[in-house]
Amino acid sequence: MVNDGKPPLVNGRLKLRVLTKSMLAIRVTLIALAVLTVIGFMTFNYQEVHLLKGIATTFVNFKTIFASPQFSHFTFPEAVHQLLITLSLGVLTTLIGALIALFLSMLAAENLSNKTVSNSVKGLMAVIRAVPTVLWVLIFAVSAGLGSVAAVIGMSFHSISYLTKAYSESFEELDQGILEALQGCGAGWWQIICQAVLPSSLTSIVSWTFIRFEINFGVSVAMGAAAGAGGIGYDMFMDSAFYYNLHEMGVITYMILAVAMLLEYLSLQMKKRIRA
Repeated sequence: MVNDGKPPLVNGRLKLRVLTKSMLAIRVTLIALAVLTVIGFMTFNYQEVHLLKGIATTFVNFKTIFASPQFSHFTFPEAVHQLLITLSLGVLTTLIGALIALFLSMLAAENLSNKTVSNSVKGLMAVIRAVPTVLWVLIFAVSAGLGSVAAVIGMSFHSISYLTKAYSESFEELDQGILEALQGCGAGWWQIICQAVLPSSLTSIVSWTFIRFEINFGVSVAMGAAAGAGGIGYDMFMDSAFYYNLHEMGVITYMILAVAMLLEYLSLQMKKRIRA
């Protein structure tokens, strides 16, 4: 059918799209963001940096990082040790967040709790999620000091709010008829949780937990420099800010990518076994 620019016909009638308030708000927001982006690029202080020269230098740096990686300030065993520290930080924060979030999500799910408790927990978790992980780490660093303690507390704090939302939404997708049937048979709240909710949502729980683990691993790399938590992130920060050793940054980047790919593979294999 050739589109001649006229409105489409449905059963011989014209099909018109009504401009609703939500569509109007979306269009106004997109236009405003586009205008602000253009204004931002026009008013940036480029400090006499030529755009084309900057792009060319960036590609040269990328070539140095990814094409010729090599160790300089530490050896491969030392790099593996620092990488394990970063990985351990991600594992610890994910475990703490998952265990606490599992109980809070039961209170946040509307089909497992009353409306007042559910809205209260969801509201609190939304406030916690609104603050970035880095800010939570810096907030706790005021009392605990910069280091691994503040990083663990801040990352766990944000992980709890993230996983509580994810788990509760998985619980709310369960068939309400199954829950009502168990209640009709005289099953208690914990029996419903153990016999119906957790077995049915196990795949989703594992998926969301591994997603958060991957996020925490990436955040752990950043916290190694920002919060003084150590690990491979601190070495990358030193190579980029002090030594300007792009070759060693390439080694660290490849090691981080290898761990991320390994985590993704383990996640897929675990989900396949649970489904089987």
